[in-house]
Amino acid sequence: MKNYSQLPEAKMAAVRSDLGDILDTVFAQSALPSLHSLGNAYKDTGDGAIIVLPARHTARLVDPLLGHLNDALARYDKQRLASNPAIRLRSSVHVGPLTPLDHRGDTINEACRLVNSDEARQAMTAAMDNGSFLAAAVSEAAFRRTVHAGRTPNLQAKQFLAASARVDGKDGFEEACRVHVPGISAETLRSYIRSLSEPSSGTADTREEAAPSAGAAPAGPGPTLQFQAPLYDAMVVGSIETLRINRRHR
Repeated sequence: MKNYSQLPEAKMAAVRSDLGDILDTVFAQSALPSLHSLGNAYKDTGDGAIIVLPARHTARLVDPLLGHLNDALARYDKQRLASNPAIRLRSSVHVGPLTPLDHRGDTINEACRLVNSDEARQAMTAAMDNGSFLAAAVSEAAFRRTVHAGRTPNLQAKQFLAASARVDGKDGFEEACRVHVPGISAETLRSYIRSLSEPSSGTADTREEAAPSAGAAPAGPGPTLQFQAPLYDAMVVGSIETLRINRRHR
């Protein structure tokens, strides 16, 4: 929940209760198990929740749940008292193995990092600027199992933006994901995801040119190099004098 920690303490319990009611409603709308039936597979984290369901429910966690959740948050915003804060949520959907009974494992950790990733936070900014209340990061594994597999009748791949989720301060964490904000196109979302606009260093094509025979004059200024991505480095002014080439064996 965005800005939950900034709420006055007297309002926290009421807002958290409202969020619980919203989740109960949208889980029922999405034909998902009641949160009250999940036992320790439902964990209240204060500003949000971790919810563990059998993998067969993965598609419904993406569609229709994300759409229902955004719609419910929009209705709540219209009905809330002016003194009560809006509820805006970041969400992640992930699929993978967990230990039975205590539901522990890397899948939980990865889901938490996805929801706290820079990309999910940037998507939340896009949601706020465009009148939505939910930003979701769907792991590549969950995306392929749901949207890519055609199991989401209301959502298509073009409504998701491919990105790499990173978390500030979590060295080495970088996970492929798809970012989605209900009601916003992927192209609109693209301008908010900073990692997609970072310049690429480019990689050189490694095809070898035939060497000239001994004593022959060069046919031109030198070997031609083709790059697979644009070069943005300001130090490349007009020529490259030293270049390391990794030779590939075909």
